[in-house]
Amino acid sequence: MNPTLIRLSDPDITREELEAVSEVLQSPRLAGGPVVEAFEEAFAQYIGRKHAIAVASGTIGLLLALKASGIGAGHEVVASPYSWREGAHAISLAGAKPVFADIDYWAGTLAPEKAEAAITADTRALIASNVNGHPAPWAPLQELTKRSGLVLIEDSTEAIGSHYQGRPVGTFGDVSVFDFSEPGPLTCGEGGMVVTDDDEIARLIRALRGRKPEERSSVVIGATVPSQAGMSDLSATLGLTQLKRIDTILAKRKQTEAFYLDYAQSFEGIKPPYIAPEVDEVHWFLYLVHLGTRFSRSSRDAIIDDLKTESIESAAYASPLYTQRYYLDLGYRRGAFFVTEKVADRAIALPFHTHLTEEQIAFVIGTMKDASINVGAGTAIYL
Repeated sequence: MNPTLIRLSDPDITREELEAVSEVLQSPRLAGGPVVEAFEEAFAQYIGRKHAIAVASGTIGLLLALKASGIGAGHEVVASPYSWREGAHAISLAGAKPVFADIDYWAGTLAPEKAEAAITADTRALIASNVNGHPAPWAPLQELTKRSGLVLIEDSTEAIGSHYQGRPVGTFGDVSVFDFSEPGPLTCGEGGMVVTDDDEIARLIRALRGRKPEERSSVVIGATVPSQAGMSDLSATLGLTQLKRIDTILAKRKQTEAFYLDYAQSFEGIKPPYIAPEVDEVHWFLYLVHLGTRFSRSSRDAIIDDLKTESIESAAYASPLYTQRYYLDLGYRRGAFFVTEKVADRAIALPFHTHLTEEQIAFVIGTMKDASINVGAGTAIYL
């Protein structure tokens, strides 16, 4: 391992997490049990939803939400092409067809008017993402889905802690889904949580997730084919301990964000990260730098390579989902969504976690500034 490497992600793990995991490891049960139930109860209370169901991943959570909502073969689901790629994968795994709609240029979230234009007689649901922690425009999206009779699924896999119009993310969809893999602020290795206020949807998701040992001989419960998609007590204890510290973790990440904002001012023509007027608070999933239009996709990639040379991990934040091989078979091609490509081609994710020092952030920004000059595009960028 390179001791000088500045990592893109580094979980905030303390002695509290180590002791909690050690306790479970010494217990007679590692599989899903009382710790999972405690995590679900605590998470439901934290978000302010009636039900929370722990699952193996955010992708599985979205899949079970779709299936519990009766969505499958012959149905369409409107989604953003600029988001966590596994979200759209869940639509296909459910047997439905993903139908993409373009995004808002500034927030990167699904544009309601473009989503509405994508609705057909076969549309049954809309998945909107709180992209990189920035809440989607939930008021118009809720109005749209209510008027159109669609299920609204909220993808909060990147946005724990963010608030929109006085409410936390995770409270706007008929069903909402969180993910606990890296590089999020709350991580338990792998895992996710589905939250809802609908008793029947919650019952169906639990039945689709898996069976408890005492239920395996039940004829009634045996009518549902489960996915064996639960969470272990081992993962849950890590998540539960981090949830108890989540306010501290988010505050430490805000300090990292503040360092970035200070040092990024050295760029000509800098603009702060965009936060929509109706958004109360954003907790970024990754720290994104959006390069100006004088930069191309290839120059963005060259900057990432220069950062790697200096032992700085970075990444292109997202490639338009429809450019992946699978979606080509659905008829999508590059050029389909102008705004998505304009934003995605110039977004770089920089190291963002609680262990970064001010000196490291200064080095990251300085290196990136030099790299932008090396690619011949000058120094003007906007965040």
